[in-house]
Amino acid sequence: MKIERTAYAKINLGLDVTGRRDDGYHIVRMIMQNVDIYDTLTFEDNDTGEVVLTANQDTIPTDGSNLICKVAKQLQEEYGVKKGVNIHLVKRIPVAAGMAGGSTDGAAAYMALNELWNLGLDKKRLCELAVKLGADIPYCILGGTALAEGIGEELTIISDMPKCSIVVAKPNIDVSTGWVYKELDSKEIENHPDIDGIRKAIEEGNLEEMCGLIGNVLEPVTSSKYEEIGKLEALLTKAGAIGAFMTGSGPTVFGIFDDEALAKKGYESLCDSGMKLQVFLSGPINPNKL
Repeated sequence: MKIERTAYAKINLGLDVTGRRDDGYHIVRMIMQNVDIYDTLTFEDNDTGEVVLTANQDTIPTDGSNLICKVAKQLQEEYGVKKGVNIHLVKRIPVAAGMAGGSTDGAAAYMALNELWNLGLDKKRLCELAVKLGADIPYCILGGTALAEGIGEELTIISDMPKCSIVVAKPNIDVSTGWVYKELDSKEIENHPDIDGIRKAIEEGNLEEMCGLIGNVLEPVTSSKYEEIGKLEALLTKAGAIGAFMTGSGPTVFGIFDDEALAKKGYESLCDSGMKLQVFLSGPINPNKL
């Protein structure tokens, strides 16, 4: 039996940090949104009991350190699964980009292996298992537009984001999430985004108001070290974006456009900028409604 899954990237329409737990995890309030940038994973069971992962890029780890393999091993151990699985990953989502590329692949593994191995688990149970491996994976299992609280695992599905075009750009730099949070902890947060206001604007379908409220407390930290973030936001705004922001801990930036032609212009301006970038012309998506 063979199963193919599409794993969608996410962006943060708002990211606030409100505290830190004793175990080091940060307490957050975020609005999460899937975008139409995706990896493709193919799963085929085998009788060896082994978890075998291959990928289309040599830089992708395919050993036990990969979250996909961790998910498969966890399910084997938790439910006494004797079968193994051959998995092939076609990676398109930028790596280390603040777009949950690893987490969404892990979520796809939960969904596919639940079906492949006839485990009969509902999404609630899959999310309970998933949070043990990563705080973003439960959101990636549920998908769509969601308010995430706690360490990211307390999820409330909200209305779909208003229709728009989104240009996404990842500069050729790698940002350590650990470093960003450590820097954040060393200073007081001056501006907390209005997460409830963002949610209200989304539910009212008001794209312009939503863009006026979007904020990310991690952005000042990352952008102070990497000038590319500010440059990308300026280019997107100049091209007609009604808002341009960093997602997650960076370095990826996205611009929101209410006009598809302007979005294409923004996409082309980034492609022609001379900067080393991965650029995508995308939009919001709810995988549950495809």
